Amino acid sequence: MIRGIDHLVIACPDPDSAAAELERAVGLTASGGGRHEDAGTFNRIVWLADAYLELVGVEDRELALAKPFGRAVVQAIDERGGGLVTYALADDDVELTAAALRAAGSAIGPVVRGSRRRADGELVEWWTAQPDEIGPEQVPLLIQHAASGGEWSREALETRAAFAHPLGSPAIMVRLDLATNDPPGVAATYAEQLGLEFWAVADLAVCTVGRHTIRLVPRREMQVPAVVTLGADVELPRSAPALGMRFDVEHVELPLPAPNRA
Repeated sequence: MIRGIDHLVIACPDPDSAAAELERAVGLTASGGGRHEDAGTFNRIVWLADAYLELVGVEDRELALAKPFGRAVVQAIDERGGGLVTYALADDDVELTAAALRAAGSAIGPVVRGSRRRADGELVEWWTAQPDEIGPEQVPLLIQHAASGGEWSREALETRAAFAHPLGSPAIMVRLDLATNDPPGVAATYAEQLGLEFWAVADLAVCTVGRHTIRLVPRREMQVPAVVTLGADVELPRSAPALGMRFDVEHVELPLPAPNRA
């Protein structure tokens, strides 16, 4: 049921400044976002076809601290000045998947509804199942979006797939590398909690989910906690630090067929 990476959650003291940094350094532009009215947070969104980067800021600290997601965002900003908080995997039927995982012994939490109010007033809705702890070294959450409206209808997905970023073309998510002290151990936790199977090369653990690759890399081999690899129709590869991570852009022939999430 899990289709691939849905989005990365990146904590930012100022999402607007973070969006400007990302556009200047990498050539990606933020073109969406809104307020989590019951969670004390707000965001800017960088669409990558059927995936996205979520730049999250805190609007109401007290309200944010009352929710696991908000606490993780506040903690990342307070302790690290922001950066990757967690990421989400897209699922076709999160209720069914979460129930099956719990029946198999996973500690994944129950499915809860979430929402965000866009600037145009539209309410965007989704459902998530989260682990007990949220953090860059914990397993990711599962998410299912309501397949309608200005962000997740088929028309919206087609529009995003054709959107040209300032780097010169549309961009897609290709790979996420995460630094950890114990790649085999973390991979075993992914298998236990999410049913994802990794294969190992020495102490590197690799998993393919849909068209995305997740790699767990020994921390000693990475200078940053996460590396995001993007695909775009650019002539020359590029690499740039931004938002406490590194973004690599490699050449791919676009458009690619998009998974059917609507």
